[in-house]
Amino acid sequence: MIANLQFNSPSDQSIDLLIIAGEASGDQHGSLLMEDLISSYPHLNCAAIGGPCLEKKGAFLVYPLVEHAVVGVIEVLKNYQTFKQIFSNTIEWIRKHKPKSVLLIDYPGFNLRLAKELKKIGISDKGGGQVKIIQYISPQLWAWKPKRRFIMEQVLDGLGVIFPFEVDCYSDTKLPVSFVGHPFTKSNFISPVHYDSSGPLLLLPGSRSQPVERILPVLLDAYEQLLIIYPDLKAQIPVPDLRIRKLVSSLLSKRHKIKENIQVVEGETILGARAALMSSGTMSLSCALAGIPGVIAYRVHPLTYFLGRILVKVPYLGMANILLPDNPPYSEFLQHNANGVSLSDSMSQILSDDQARNKADGNAKKLIACLTSSNQKSAVDWLVQVASLA
Repeated sequence: MIANLQFNSPSDQSIDLLIIAGEASGDQHGSLLMEDLISSYPHLNCAAIGGPCLEKKGAFLVYPLVEHAVVGVIEVLKNYQTFKQIFSNTIEWIRKHKPKSVLLIDYPGFNLRLAKELKKIGISDKGGGQVKIIQYISPQLWAWKPKRRFIMEQVLDGLGVIFPFEVDCYSDTKLPVSFVGHPFTKSNFISPVHYDSSGPLLLLPGSRSQPVERILPVLLDAYEQLLIIYPDLKAQIPVPDLRIRKLVSSLLSKRHKIKENIQVVEGETILGARAALMSSGTMSLSCALAGIPGVIAYRVHPLTYFLGRILVKVPYLGMANILLPDNPPYSEFLQHNANGVSLSDSMSQILSDDQARNKADGNAKKLIACLTSSNQKSAVDWLVQVASLA
């Protein structure tokens, strides 16, 4: 059964900027950018095909695309008809409402295809139309599908990247690329986590159903093992929405030995933690920047993993590890190696190491220095200039 795919239309007002974010991290990053944008240019009207973060910052929510976020080739194929209809609806909405500019946030499987189609049908500036197509946050070219940069050169008017090394990935193209700093280092960013020496162990399986289904059970296995050695160790699991809460509650209902020791935290509560067992997503970078020690676990569909081993060309999955490859902050356990025994053994070493916090804090300082630059153009200045919004 295909979900409700009704797109909302704003009242009779022109749209200056349509933001498209298909994942929770993109929704969060986009909301920080939009907050700064509206603060400097309050007259701008923004709409979003995205999620709740963009809506809370004042964007008119056209459609909650974030609710359909999936990971992996197999998972995308299972939801093909839904994505096909969302794509078609997006094209029609842009055709009807004619936003002055479209800002694509990461999510390349959907967004780059959209940029190509907008050029093909003559809506985008590159296709002879009047709509500027800009991208914020680069696809991970350095990990897989590097040839996408040549497609991006043909369909985008500009690209803002949040990792400094990404600028060089486009050095052989004519695409205007600017390093605009990472949003997690901005003054208006409120980290969802902070270090607390007496705090609980965070269990962070991700914000989407598929990762939670695959990763949370092994995190719970590890936590059960840890309670043998650390019987007073409490745990917390943040849940971003009702859908994930129901899934987490279902998985916890089978864990009679440990569920009373685990608190499920809803909403935007800032969590203090002494350590974290986590997936390789955005929260792992948040933990690294907060100086929280931890361990990364990664599990996907076996076929998705097999294809990933062929296509992905980086030694690590966690961004903190990619940025600090000579001394990676987090141990990573993948697929069958991500099990209760290996994760609990690694976490036990952290919990018993008096220097674990100092090491994590040192890595956090290195990461912050890496992700900021006194010479960088602000994300708002870059967007306003490239999108001709001022």
